[in-house]
Amino acid sequence: MANDQSLESPGVVVGTVCAIGRSAINAVQQAGRLAMFFVTTLSRLFYWPFPFAEVIKQIHFIGAKSMPVIIMAGLFTGMVVALQFYDALIRFGSVDLLGSVVALALIRELGPVMAALMIIARAGSATCSEIAIMRNEQQFDALDCMAIDVYRYVMLPRLVAAIIAVPLLTAVVDVVGIGGGYIVGVLIQDVSYGAYIGGMVDTVQWNDVRMGLIKSVLFGAVIFCVVLAKGFYLHIEQPVSGAEGVGRATTEAVVLSAILMLFTDYVVSAFLL
Repeated sequence: MANDQSLESPGVVVGTVCAIGRSAINAVQQAGRLAMFFVTTLSRLFYWPFPFAEVIKQIHFIGAKSMPVIIMAGLFTGMVVALQFYDALIRFGSVDLLGSVVALALIRELGPVMAALMIIARAGSATCSEIAIMRNEQQFDALDCMAIDVYRYVMLPRLVAAIIAVPLLTAVVDVVGIGGGYIVGVLIQDVSYGAYIGGMVDTVQWNDVRMGLIKSVLFGAVIFCVVLAKGFYLHIEQPVSGAEGVGRATTEAVVLSAILMLFTDYVVSAFLL
């Protein structure tokens, strides 16, 4: 019995090492595909004519159609932040700083992150599904046969639109969130109007706005690079095709884009703080 266990142990170890190795190789391959996809797509910026009409269409899809969920997310985020900070600041007699801390928290951190998460949930998942279905139905092969550049007419407009739309949606989250904080702080908790607005105006600087702007631009690029690449490389990365493959690709795109977005958030904060 002991001999049987000793014979099985090396097999388990070898299997575990092989599984770790395969996972590492797949991660490196996916990172390489993402980098190549991003560079190839951005290189089409220098081709003419530029697909302006498609970019406007995608800005409408990513930006305008996301406004209801963005407004709701910004409103409740600002209200929760104001409520939590009010409870903390009142213990130290510094409740007049409520407007300052709410504005800084939203502009520097929560605004870009909440806008990005809402875009991933609404526009990112839909875009990945759309691209994956196009790959599944061999539409990209048909475009290649007609000498139509897929990166130029399909991928680039969506990526450029995301880079433009996400900062605009982040600004909406910031403004609505500050308004939500005003509702909780001034109207409900009876904080001074002058202290709330004046503290916010005196505290927020251009560097804070610049940090949120840089984050939102990078978030848009990272999110849509991932969702577009995951759908485009469906035939390479997914072991199954059809509806199941599209579902797996969309799930992986949502998870990976959220993780990379948060990693980018930390890196930018570390460099700019």
